[in-house]
Amino acid sequence: MLDTRLVAAHCVWVDAADIALLANSRAGVVHNPRSNLKLASGVAPVPDMLHAGVRVGLGTDGAASNNELDLLAEIQLAALLHKGVRLDPLAVPASAAFEMATIGGARALGLDHLIGSLEPGKRADVVIVDLDEDNLVPLYDPVSHLAYAVEAADVRTVVIDGRVVVQDRILLTADDTEIKRRVRELATRIGSLRGVPDDRDPQRPRRALPK
Repeated sequence: MLDTRLVAAHCVWVDAADIALLANSRAGVVHNPRSNLKLASGVAPVPDMLHAGVRVGLGTDGAASNNELDLLAEIQLAALLHKGVRLDPLAVPASAAFEMATIGGARALGLDHLIGSLEPGKRADVVIVDLDEDNLVPLYDPVSHLAYAVEAADVRTVVIDGRVVVQDRILLTADDTEIKRRVRELATRIGSLRGVPDDRDPQRPRRALPK
């Protein structure tokens, strides 16, 4: 199982021997810090994996265990979490957290020859951030800003494989109003299966939900 085709999610409880196997096999690992914290799964030993040369990328996991599927938020948490756990401000530097979300993730997926960095011959995947927002002024270090200050709302334009999909904060490839309408409709149907009351129906019985 351990080879370059393996992408191992979370890896919260790997020990030194496991980390050595992952590094030697050049398998990919995806770190999902927000999901791991929400589910109380633990904290992956990411500094040890990076030090050993494991190919570590950054992910969000799914909506069932992460209410905010925001990769920028994951970069920030990955940069901060391990500092607190290790009591070391350099445990995962800003540059390492940013790398996990870009070329590190591409390496973990075995796609670093196609994506993950801006180079001739690779797909043009670009995110343009508005650095004039109040939370981003002043700017001393762009990488530090991306790890500790930038938020999803600061993204102005997104280009995927050369195609502009977000321009001036407007999604061009889908009708987001219709998507939200359909999601709310589906949520109401799903909620009815779980006994969640529909707020639009004052006669519908209410009961507590499990946490």
